[in-house]
Amino acid sequence: MPFYMFQARYAPHALKTMIENPQDREAAARPMIEAVGGKLHSLFFCMGSDDVVAIIEAPNDAAMTAGSLVVGASGAFSGGSTTKLMTAGEAMEAMKTAQTAASKYTPPTGG
Repeated sequence: MPFYMFQARYAPHALKTMIENPQDREAAARPMIEAVGGKLHSLFFCMGSDDVVAIIEAPNDAAMTAGSLVVGASGAFSGGSTTKLMTAGEAMEAMKTAQTAASKYTPPTGG
């Protein structure tokens, strides 16, 4: 199954709620991810532009999109993104394909 990195920023009201009532957000996320056929490998709170990063394995892009739609529709986040990840082996396959395709490409030339 493909891996994805989900990064998000909590909405102010969600941050306020978690301060007033601390809660395990990994435990809350896991059943929803499993409901779309995925597996939550890890969930991290972080400092920086994002508040949370999760590494998720999902059956396909449609399943990952379904999970993203659920959390986006909840109103708990003010923004975020999902990045599809590749293993080193998958990257090697891409490099070999690029090696073959490179001879078929003509870059722009100056005038």
